[in-house]
Amino acid sequence: MCKMRRLCRSRSALDVLVLLCWAVCLAPSPVFSISVNTPAELHASKGDTVTLSCTFTSTKTPTSKMSVDWSYRPQTGGPPLTFFHFSSRAFLPNEGQFNGRIQWRGSPARGDVSVALINATLTDNGTYTCSVRNPPDVHGSPNSHTVLTVTPKAPSIRFSDVAVLLAFILLPSAVITLILIGRMLCPKKHYNQSRAHRSPIEVTEGEEYAMNPPVKRATCCDLYFMDSEDEDEYYDLKKRPSVEEGFAESRC
Repeated sequence: MCKMRRLCRSRSALDVLVLLCWAVCLAPSPVFSISVNTPAELHASKGDTVTLSCTFTSTKTPTSKMSVDWSYRPQTGGPPLTFFHFSSRAFLPNEGQFNGRIQWRGSPARGDVSVALINATLTDNGTYTCSVRNPPDVHGSPNSHTVLTVTPKAPSIRFSDVAVLLAFILLPSAVITLILIGRMLCPKKHYNQSRAHRSPIEVTEGEEYAMNPPVKRATCCDLYFMDSEDEDEYYDLKKRPSVEEGFAESRC
């Protein structure tokens, strides 16, 4: 009877041990997660170098098993195209749309897996996806998307263009404007058409003893210069103006 009891107890203990082993083997392993982040949108002009930024956080230090993939889906739609892969080293595209236009700028030890797109074109518009795997961190949010919009570059005015514009357009216009202003302020003098043109050696009656040739009527734009010796004669003439001697006073 005692032997039977001992045998039952040993079998019960064995059954419990087997159940514990099964429980340990079937229990789920610890879950590790990774988080990948990229900007939602990026804007660039045609010909620019665009940095496709991507960072990640992981509970495990990056090892040689870590991998990074960048893929592109055109704005017009279609399947995504993987154009960059990193696993211990960077594998750049050697054909297709991004051949020779991708640079690796990441530092996995710092959680940075960014790449640069050189000489952006309008055909580069679309969605770019950054995927990071760092076993055992394979859960969480290993992917992140960013939308790139490339627009034509706005025309810029260079200094040489401004100089040409000033030389060929503004300066001639300024000269013409000054000439017109001068003509308006000092109008052309009109000669008395009632007097016939006469030769300088022609002498008419009453002019044999004229000391000075006939002069035209003075205007506001005429300036008279005289020596101090002539001032007395000028003031005498001013008191007794003589038309026959050809003097005329300005009415400015």
